[in-house]
Amino acid sequence: MAKAENSTSEFFPDIYPPRRIRILGAGHFGRLAAKRLKSRFPDALFSVIDRDGERVAQITGPGIAGEVGDCIAQMSCAPPEDDLWIIPSVPVHVGFEWVLSQPGLACDRGRLAVPEAVDLQVPNPFRVPSGTLYASFADFRCPDNCNEPDQICTHTGKQRRGNLYELLGAVDVPGFEVVVLRSVQLAPGVGGYPGRSLRELAARIGAKPGGWLVATSCRCHAVMDALEWRAR
Repeated sequence: MAKAENSTSEFFPDIYPPRRIRILGAGHFGRLAAKRLKSRFPDALFSVIDRDGERVAQITGPGIAGEVGDCIAQMSCAPPEDDLWIIPSVPVHVGFEWVLSQPGLACDRGRLAVPEAVDLQVPNPFRVPSGTLYASFADFRCPDNCNEPDQICTHTGKQRRGNLYELLGAVDVPGFEVVVLRSVQLAPGVGGYPGRSLRELAARIGAKPGGWLVATSCRCHAVMDALEWRAR
């Protein structure tokens, strides 16, 4: 995992390795994230939040604090500090929902379906009834311990097709700006981003009224939602 780790430290030189990590969700992926991250960063302070108290109890222990509640509501009440690493392990587009929840965005805002024009610009597009769009370079099930190498796919052994977050940043749809929240790998199969990135996401969207395509993406996989806001 050397190259992935080097790229993370270069991207966030002042807050990597992480000193504080917050896992959103205590289900299968949350437990997996806690196990792998605790092994990799034993000195970091961990916390986990989930609506299910029994799930939270299964993760909490030495060095891992637990909280029962809604992860988006909790982060809206107490916005994450710049150096707090967020690990989304819930079936929700956390970055997008967090932006919609921000009271500081004084405007009329609403959720939109991602325009169909995006489908032709991303690999393997998949839509759900809410209008959310998923995209992936993979047309197969990836191993859950992939270390996201720079050049070679761990599953196929072939040359990677590039970085999906860069491809999404180049999506062109009239009437919409694009912003991509980059998920960086902290352990095999476990990605996240610091609170700083969430704040920058909200600041960029809040600086310009209109339509926005909001994506969260690692090298290979992504989720995208759309919103529009108008100043009052």
